[in-house]
Amino acid sequence: MSKLVPFYHRMPPMIGPSLLACDLSNMALESKRVMDAGADYLHLDVMDGHFVPNLTFGAPVIASLRKQTSAILDVHLMVTNPELWVDDMAAAGTDIFTFHVEVDSNEDGKHALIDRIKSKGMKVGLAIKPNTPVDSVYPYLEKLDQVLVMTVEPGFGGQS
Repeated sequence: MSKLVPFYHRMPPMIGPSLLACDLSNMALESKRVMDAGADYLHLDVMDGHFVPNLTFGAPVIASLRKQTSAILDVHLMVTNPELWVDDMAAAGTDIFTFHVEVDSNEDGKHALIDRIKSKGMKVGLAIKPNTPVDSVYPYLEKLDQVLVMTVEPGFGGQS
């Protein structure tokens, strides 16, 4: 782990606005506006109504957005069974598939999911809720492209 820390400290900060805060009826235009304003990538919050109580959008919306932008699409899956979404998200044009460490699978299952996501040509992120110990991501760090440390409970946009 200690050999990884200097690498991560050299990473520049990146800005990825969440499209959950946009006018969803104009998602393509809103995406263009934030990218033109200097965003590095687009963050899309996918919620299944099970892992979190709310429901947002899925692969068809992401596929439609992909036709309108070449921006990096970081899809944050707040879903109970992220393994069920891998093929659809890859086909939709997802660049980064971010799932929660809190999902009900053991360490081997999470390693297998990370490998499967990478085999589909996507990068992998792992998200943690505010009260989840950060060391829960340590077993996976060498395989991850990013870690999303949430500062609010997942499932609701516009929290402060």
